[in-house]
Amino acid sequence: MVFPVDKLIFSPNDIDLQFSPLRQSIQVDTYVLGAFNPGLARLPNGNLLIMIRVAEALNRPIIGEVIHAIRWDADAGYQLDTYPLSSVNAADPRKFQLLGNPYKVMALTSLSWLLPVELTPDGTSVIQIHYDKIIAPQRTYQEYGVEDARITKIDDTYYMTTCSVSSERHSTTLYTSTDGLTYKLEGIILDHQNKDMVFFEGKIDGNFFVLTRPLGDLYFATPPGSPYYAGPTINLAQSPDGLHWKPLDEPFIRARKGTASTMKLGGGTQPILTDHGWLMLYHGVELQGLVGIYRTFWALLDAQNPSQILHLEDTVPVLEANPSLTEPIKDQLYLSDVVFTTGLVDMGDYYVVASGECDLACRITHIPKSVFALGT
Repeated sequence: MVFPVDKLIFSPNDIDLQFSPLRQSIQVDTYVLGAFNPGLARLPNGNLLIMIRVAEALNRPIIGEVIHAIRWDADAGYQLDTYPLSSVNAADPRKFQLLGNPYKVMALTSLSWLLPVELTPDGTSVIQIHYDKIIAPQRTYQEYGVEDARITKIDDTYYMTTCSVSSERHSTTLYTSTDGLTYKLEGIILDHQNKDMVFFEGKIDGNFFVLTRPLGDLYFATPPGSPYYAGPTINLAQSPDGLHWKPLDEPFIRARKGTASTMKLGGGTQPILTDHGWLMLYHGVELQGLVGIYRTFWALLDAQNPSQILHLEDTVPVLEANPSLTEPIKDQLYLSDVVFTTGLVDMGDYYVVASGECDLACRITHIPKSVFALGT
């Protein structure tokens, strides 16, 4: 699809690393591997905010016969851990696998922190980069970084979920804010690997609702003749307070045979309430290459019972990766065919949609509401 506004709004070239939290304790040469997967919200002043994941990587992770990982320590700050090159699989430039372990164990050659960037009300220009509001690791369960913010405003509070990465656990953590810029860490709300926990933009019968997407290394076969594939799926959970969560028993959105989402699914934008129900954009992944092909699809859910799917569009994507957008910075690309949609704001006749493009940059798209009209 072609849209009236579809552009990269922020890239690694827009970041001044003198403000990086890593400079607090290490002075090695680093670069921005990616500035991507932005949470999106409207601020009280009417401007938009994107909360960007900044993956800061070592220029030279391998020196001689050793490879280095970046890690935050509660007492010593940011550290470089060393491993013999012969003891790892370093085929992926973003991370390496430690060999000789009974489980799959990874370390990172980059560390992610979050950068708030204020945009014009339509999201088409940058107003201010809020380096003074950077969100960086502050608890031991964040020793390998803070990733992939999703922001939802409910009543007078902004709820921001993030993925916290550590050797302790791979968890979902919650931050809250009253102004959309200054966030307080509330702590872990899901203590298992769950990359795509997203609050609905509003309560249902007094309860908070979220999309979740738990991951694991083991899945069980679907019955012969099932229309679904085994693997990661989007689930629902509810909570009385936003902190304590009960998964719903019913299955939700699953990878369906005959579609382009054959590898896995995951939540994208915060579901927002429309006249026809809850609108959500999510990603579906087609099995191909190292990470797969990521595309954005959409669904409409019943307003009172979101487990009831009124419409599911999992064949024709709303968004796909657009090589023409990344052409000016193609020398920095390390992935292709990835669009990862992470935010949605109602603008009247259209939606502002925020996405990560190829794990490299932030993309803003204006999508007319007619795209999501039933029967079209």
